[in-house]
Amino acid sequence: MKKLIPLLLLTLLVVARPAGAVNISVNQFVEHPALDMSVRGFKDALHDEGFKDAVFSVHIAQANMPTVLQIVNQILGEKPALVLAVATPSAQATAQKIKDIPILFTAVTDPPSAGLVDSLERPGGNVTGTTDMSPIDGQVALIREIHPQAKNMGVIYNAGEANSLVLVGILKEAAEKYGFEVKEAVTVNTAGVYQAAKSLVGGVDLIYLPTDNTVISSQDSVIKICVENKIPLYPGEADAVRKGGVASLAIDYYKLGRQTGVQAARILRGEAKPADMPVETQKDTDLVINLPMAESMGVTIPQAVLDRAVEIIK
Repeated sequence: MKKLIPLLLLTLLVVARPAGAVNISVNQFVEHPALDMSVRGFKDALHDEGFKDAVFSVHIAQANMPTVLQIVNQILGEKPALVLAVATPSAQATAQKIKDIPILFTAVTDPPSAGLVDSLERPGGNVTGTTDMSPIDGQVALIREIHPQAKNMGVIYNAGEANSLVLVGILKEAAEKYGFEVKEAVTVNTAGVYQAAKSLVGGVDLIYLPTDNTVISSQDSVIKICVENKIPLYPGEADAVRKGGVASLAIDYYKLGRQTGVQAARILRGEAKPADMPVETQKDTDLVINLPMAESMGVTIPQAVLDRAVEIIK
């Protein structure tokens, strides 16, 4: 009977443990406003879902793949209850090595082509999450409305990011539909973003920035080139517009992070498993316009576009 007492006490301790007292590891590819907001939304949603004592170990690789792999090994040692992987490169590295811990990703453009899930409807493994697939067709339609005479559209991206290859492919289809010719400028790291932007000067009427982690984290370099040469800049997400773009029809990364946090709460409560939890998308998009940036890049926004805006930065 004496041997049962410690076991009983242990059981009581487990039951009495606060619902929110869990350890969660975060593998974030790079530090920039969109990804930072997604992590913030994730944390806020878990807090609101009752996990007020959750402990987060946040690791940021600063767009360095060897660091991403080191972070994965560190997370294995942390033995978390759940892992949040932010952006495609971090999600791929995490999913390849961690098989016995639930993994949620956010800010991943095309999870199936990245090898993260079997399908969006039935992920099939220990990985699921939310996708930030941009509404590129709508974005290009918006650009055409603002620039009815423009012919050449530049795009800057890192060909080493799987998500960027998908986005540029979709961009080319949309550009053809709306009468643009796409001119590509490729970089392999943040240091090359400035030269990539500079290479487009004189050959394009405007520049589109996909949700490429390497390029967005070095957006200041692109803004400088665009302002100096009066080249309108159209980022693929709202925070990048606020930082220095003309306009975008974009998703909200904070809201996307919150969706991921609600998924995490369901997994942690034992209500669902990643294998059976569909990958979620954010259906609502916001038209964000930055008027000072538009003026500095020589753009006049039509009144019809201004009238539809959810947010106008003045």
